[in-house]
Amino acid sequence: MVAQIAGGIGMQFPRIRRLASIVLCVVYLCFTLACTPGIIAAPKVYGQYVGFFEQFSILSGAIALYATTEVSASRALAIGRGARLGLGISTISFTLAQIVYLRYTATLVPKWIPPNQMFWTILTTVAFALAATAILINCQARLAARLMTLMLALFGLLVWVPRLIAHPEAHGNWSEFALNFLITGAAWMVAELKSF
Repeated sequence: MVAQIAGGIGMQFPRIRRLASIVLCVVYLCFTLACTPGIIAAPKVYGQYVGFFEQFSILSGAIALYATTEVSASRALAIGRGARLGLGISTISFTLAQIVYLRYTATLVPKWIPPNQMFWTILTTVAFALAATAILINCQARLAARLMTLMLALFGLLVWVPRLIAHPEAHGNWSEFALNFLITGAAWMVAELKSF
């Protein structure tokens, strides 16, 4: 936690941004790798993969941050490409997670948003699939990553903020809120790379 906070603060200062990006890459690589025993233990449970790719998407954002500190233009381009592909692969996982857990995902959509919960669940699933395709084939990838960033930010505001207000005692709401905005930030970092 200290490393995450230090990395988050450090990325705000150009003189130590490179060090901060390395710290964040190491932290999120560890978090990503920590998900692999669950996958090995239960390879048929898709939920195990979801956690892995959530962390992997955040790692991709940290890699994108590192790419912005690279002096060599060719290396920055290659590292940025890796971050973009990592986000694209993770977005495939987000699409599949919404398909596998379609009914549960629908229950997260606020009922007051017309026309209905299932409509928004299907629409966001299609949006994830289109974003993944665009990001992976690098066709309008920046636009796709920016639109995905907006969609994720709206998830946070419309789904997790109301849940936090209604049930601030529920730890799960806090962790999902934080995870949502970490992934949002990672997508934004990748979207703003100059390597598209």
